[in-house]
Amino acid sequence: MRLSIRTKFALGMVFIFVIILVLIGFSAFYLNKLSNKTSAILKENYLSVVYAREMSEGLTNVNQEIMTGFLENKTINKQLIQKELDSVGTSLQLEKGNLTEQGEDKLVSAIELGFLQYRDSLDRLMGEALSPKQILYFQTQLGFLSQQLVFLSQMNGKAIEVKTDDAKISSKNALTGMTILGSFCFLIALSFIYSFASYFNERFFQLYNGIKEIVSSNYGQRLYFDGVDEFYEISLLFNQMAEKLSGDQSKEDEPFDFLAISEKEHEDDHIEELKDVLIRIKGIEKQAEDVISKIEKKS
Repeated sequence: MRLSIRTKFALGMVFIFVIILVLIGFSAFYLNKLSNKTSAILKENYLSVVYAREMSEGLTNVNQEIMTGFLENKTINKQLIQKELDSVGTSLQLEKGNLTEQGEDKLVSAIELGFLQYRDSLDRLMGEALSPKQILYFQTQLGFLSQQLVFLSQMNGKAIEVKTDDAKISSKNALTGMTILGSFCFLIALSFIYSFASYFNERFFQLYNGIKEIVSSNYGQRLYFDGVDEFYEISLLFNQMAEKLSGDQSKEDEPFDFLAISEKEHEDDHIEELKDVLIRIKGIEKQAEDVISKIEKKS
């Protein structure tokens, strides 16, 4: 198949472009994979830890208001308690939509059940003076909920550690893979560029030297290029030109044959002398004819 120099150059550029696309593609793949892992940590486990902390803080504020009212024998701020309970309920619902770890659904269900019982107990006794027994009951429920929330926070904290370690391993593997792939593509590209440049440099150098030899009147110079591209056609035209110049030079270099010219001039002299002799013979013949005719007349 005949490929022109322009086609070879275009194919070479396409080859380099494909290598760049391969590197970009694998880089995007590894980065996307690593991004998904880190995003899962932030969206799933970290948010669960935040929700557990918010619920724990809300229940602590409710318990603090109850204990303050009981110890100081003053009216409990119902609006504050209701606000904190609503906040805890909101965080609980958000956590229910963010279940990612094994056993987390059962733990959250237990927390929800305990919270509903705790809130219902507060609603029934909110308008009454709380007795020490009721305070103890609320403290027991709060302790149970706090323990469950601690378990929830620890579960997701442990998951964050595991997923972070996995993300570190993935990033290390991605770095190793990209290093190997990048080195391999670099060697291929370097080899291709070297071969491509050597191919053109060698032929341009030979053509340059050939032209220099022709300019120096060395018409025996010839070019021999392999292949069927433009360089091969240039070598054929160059060799034809050199052969033509060599033939013209041979004609110019032929010695001037003075001897042949001398012989030719000598032959020309003989011819002229022969002509003179013939003219004289004709003159003598005419004179003889006149003498004979006179003698015949006298006789």
